[in-house]
Amino acid sequence: MKNISKGGLVYSTETGRMCPDCRQPLASCACKAAAKAAPVGDGVVRVSRQTKGRGGKCVTVVKGLAVDGDALAALGKQLRTACGSGGTVKDGVIEVQGDHCDAVMAALLKLGHQPKRAGA
Repeated sequence: MKNISKGGLVYSTETGRMCPDCRQPLASCACKAAAKAAPVGDGVVRVSRQTKGRGGKCVTVVKGLAVDGDALAALGKQLRTACGSGGTVKDGVIEVQGDHCDAVMAALLKLGHQPKRAGA
C-alpha cells in the first residue's frame, strides 16, 4: 500500500509557516493548543522506583496523572518539596530523585489522587 501524505500548503509569503493539520498560520493554530490542553495520563496514578539508565541512581516515577501540563508541573513541584529532593517533569511523567515512594504516595493521597504502587 502506498503511503499517502496530506500535502498542501506549508508556507505562505503572507503569514509564514502553516500548520499541516488545520491549515492555519502557526501563530493561530488551534490543533496544537488543543493537544497541549488534553491530559496525557490515563487516570490511574502509578508510583514506582527505577534505576535503569541512571547510573545506578534511584528515581521515584509517577505516571498516569490525568492533568494538563501546567498542573502536572505544579504537582511535581509539590511532590519534590514534600520529599525534600530534586527531580523533573517530562513527557507526562514526574520524576523525584531518590527512593521516596511512600512519601509520594502519602502526598498524592492528601491531594485527592488514588495512587497505586507499581513494580517491586
